[in-house]
Formats: sequence, C-alpha cells, structure tokens
Amino acid sequence: MAIQQVDRTVVTQGPPLAAGQETVRTDSHLTTSAGPGVAEYARRLIVLVFGLIQLVIVARVVLLLLDARPSNDLVAGVLNVSQALVAPFAGILRADSLNAAGSTLDVTAIVALVGWTILELVLIWTMRIFRRERA
Repeated sequence: MAIQQVDRTVVTQGPPLAAGQETVRTDSHLTTSAGPGVAEYARRLIVLVFGLIQLVIVARVVLLLLDARPSNDLVAGVLNVSQALVAPFAGILRADSLNAAGSTLDVTAIVALVGWTILELVLIWTMRIFRRERA
C-alpha cells in the first residue's frame, strides 16, 4: 500500500513586466510512504499461523513413520499438540492409521493436513475480497 501526498503552491508575483509576461513560482513537495496494508498483514498472519499448524502435523506424520519413542519429551510434546489439531478430522475415513513393523502412517493426520490447507486457502481468497487495488 502506498500513501502519496502532493502539496503544490503556485504564486504569481507583481504586475506584468512586459505585455503578456508575468513571474510565476511553483513549489512542489512530494511525500511517499510505501508498505503493506492491513489486508496484507492479515494475509501474512494467516499464512504464518497455518504454516505452523501444517509444520506440527507434518512432524507428527514423520515421527510416527519413524517409530519415534513417545517417552521422549520432544516427541510427546509434538504428538500432544498435533493431537488437538488432528482431532476434528478423526473418523472421516474408516481406517485412522496403517501399521507396519512398528511404523504408523497416520491417515487422519494426512486428512487433517489437507483440511487445514483448504481452510487456509479459503481464508486467503476471502481476504482478497477486502483488498483495495490501486486505481
């Protein structure tokens, strides 16, 4: 968003010097301020929040695939935080996870990742409605 302010002053001085001639002085002052607007800040905030959500869900999928120990504090923290983000999507599919040799593919987490991404895109597209374009 750019804010532009132009101040102009035109001054005509004295009587004409000769037939049809006069002295004219013009002062111009241009102030320009450029930066993102409110809608752009809101879009950036939405992208940041949903990016963090997606990061936590991807970390959950990777940790479960690698059969990470849930007794580890970091792994337990990621799994606990991501559980709250995945819970709304539980039960959408018949199988919530696929297990093989200790590894778990959390299908619900993948569905949640897609769901949160779709929600992010809808919010970003909605924000475009309120964005002002330059004339």
